[in-house]
Amino acid sequence: MSLREEIINKTKEILDNAFDVEDVTYVPDITNSKLTFGNTGLQFEATVLYIDMRDSTEILNKHNNPVVAKIHMVYFHALVKIVKDLEGDVRSFNGDSLLVFFQGTTKRSLSNAVKAAMQIKYMLSDKDKGINSYLEKYSAINYGIGLDDGNILCTKIGLAKDANKQDLIWIGNPVNRAVKISDECKLPYSIGISTRVYENLLDDVKYSSGTNMWQNRYFQYNGRTEQYYVSSYHWPIE
Repeated sequence: MSLREEIINKTKEILDNAFDVEDVTYVPDITNSKLTFGNTGLQFEATVLYIDMRDSTEILNKHNNPVVAKIHMVYFHALVKIVKDLEGDVRSFNGDSLLVFFQGTTKRSLSNAVKAAMQIKYMLSDKDKGINSYLEKYSAINYGIGLDDGNILCTKIGLAKDANKQDLIWIGNPVNRAVKISDECKLPYSIGISTRVYENLLDDVKYSSGTNMWQNRYFQYNGRTEQYYVSSYHWPIE
């Protein structure tokens, strides 16, 4: 069979067959046996946290590769430690961005995702106790964080017989909206959350000494204007 015929046959197989979706209460990983290269997917509810490093091309052009590697190692180490401590599941390193899921349907799981974002801001940006004071001799990190909540479908793509040519993809508006909100966020308002997230926040991540930590903004999503909320606050960690 030629390469063209193989691709056409697989296209017909995927498009002509039904897609089997199973609801689960966990964040799938690449080893999950329920995820095949056929029309199967696992759907779960979670709060999505997406963070993107700004000006990474400028950093790349300013430093040699080993220095850029060290900056990224410091950046990702801090992110992963913080989200793991609050029960977040890291699922995608993509260049200079990170995709995390806080699985659950409770206000606490949702608020933990927002708390993680505020702790990330503290560790990346606090002048006295954060890591940017160490990075400044190279390049301080700028970033934007976006969060949304809802149902996400996970499915497996690639080639079954080659571990280096397969991955998981994450489908749903919560992922896309978190990315778009992240794009809107600029220092000092480096954290943005969707209306759904804002309306389900617990008070510990909504108010500080009785003051609402969030301000409403608007952005364009899917051809219409949507409201979201930004904060300049952080959450200290020891």
